[in-house]
Amino acid sequence: MQDTTRKVHKEILPNGLVVLTEPMEHVHSVSVGIWLRSGSRRERPEINGISHFIEHMVFKGTQRRTAEDIAREIDRLGGMLDAFTSKEMVCFNTRVLDEHLAKAFDILAGLVLEPKFAVDDIVREQSVVLEEIRMTQDNPEDLVHELFTQNFWHPHALGRPILGTPETVSAFTRDTLQTWFQQSYAPNRLVITAAGHLAHAELVDLVSSRFSKLPRIEDGFTDPTPVPSPHITLRSKSELEQVHVCLGVPALPLTDRRRFIVSVMNNILGGGMSSRLFQNIRERQGLAYSIFSDLNPYRDVGALSVYAGTSLDTVAKVVQSVLGELRKMRDEPIEAEELRRAKDHLKGATLLALEGSGARMSSLARYHMYFDRHFTPQELIAMLEAVTAEEVQQIAQELFQPGRIAASVVGNLNGFQLTREQLAF
Repeated sequence: MQDTTRKVHKEILPNGLVVLTEPMEHVHSVSVGIWLRSGSRRERPEINGISHFIEHMVFKGTQRRTAEDIAREIDRLGGMLDAFTSKEMVCFNTRVLDEHLAKAFDILAGLVLEPKFAVDDIVREQSVVLEEIRMTQDNPEDLVHELFTQNFWHPHALGRPILGTPETVSAFTRDTLQTWFQQSYAPNRLVITAAGHLAHAELVDLVSSRFSKLPRIEDGFTDPTPVPSPHITLRSKSELEQVHVCLGVPALPLTDRRRFIVSVMNNILGGGMSSRLFQNIRERQGLAYSIFSDLNPYRDVGALSVYAGTSLDTVAKVVQSVLGELRKMRDEPIEAEELRRAKDHLKGATLLALEGSGARMSSLARYHMYFDRHFTPQELIAMLEAVTAEEVQQIAQELFQPGRIAASVVGNLNGFQLTREQLAF
């Protein structure tokens, strides 16, 4: 099946595996990704972190290649090989010259079809991931966001750390990994996408030769919608010079048709150097070096958060200044020039990102998994341009309500307290 309007080709193998490609005739590269439709939010508490751990372990060797073989073969192709784990997906991807597609795909497919899970490698990688967890704990900006997320979505799995905990990671065994791998990496839960200088039929043949015999697996997994909690979390770390603050409210899920309105509002609030938070709190008041707002949308829920790093003497003023900007966004109309600037910023970021084969490959997978369709750049820009100032204010009024805001604070607090009354706006 071919979508001639969008130049996107789609094939579904009999076992449920989806293959999507987008040709880019003007490039010499091909980017390919193998995507698992679930991430850390599918994990039970006792195996928290296993999706990320398996993502690490597949690079330690497969049935046909050692870790050194994998590294050397990709280097010999002049390509790259990477992976990541998020709350709702796992991705393994490669980017090579078009002439090396078959070889690179064979290496990539081996990672998700035949990982070795050698016991010695598991022990070594446990030490690596434990260091990664410690690194997050030592980075105050990472830590304040992690604390915010964990408490905001507690007790749902969405709030648990992607990396897992020292206790869960230390308890992983080969049997644990094998069981989770066999339950998770089923063809009907995989999406394979590619963009660049390639022929759709060629990739389908490569996929079929490696994946067509895999049996589909159905399970009874249920995943209730998380309920956000307006928590206040304080963590004192005496060795820190700054106080790190994360404030946030529930926002819209990624699939909500109003997501472009929220994106525009977020850009105006804290999406760049011209944003209200940056101009007011950093430039005019000089209260923070780093300050921004961020959206974290998932398939059924979302959050909008504001981060700032400041001194203990000014943290209360920063919190009040942030709340003041939220209140202003809610209570006052957006000016036309500000709306135009936000749209142009987002338009540029969208179009520039889609110039590369890697971004195109990624968007194919994400659009399919969340929307079961593809969006052209023209459609994305049209939906962005359709956002009005009235809609931005309406969404701000919906999100910025009393009693919904949560906060995490990390630093040498020296008795500093943050109360619900201080978060009223």
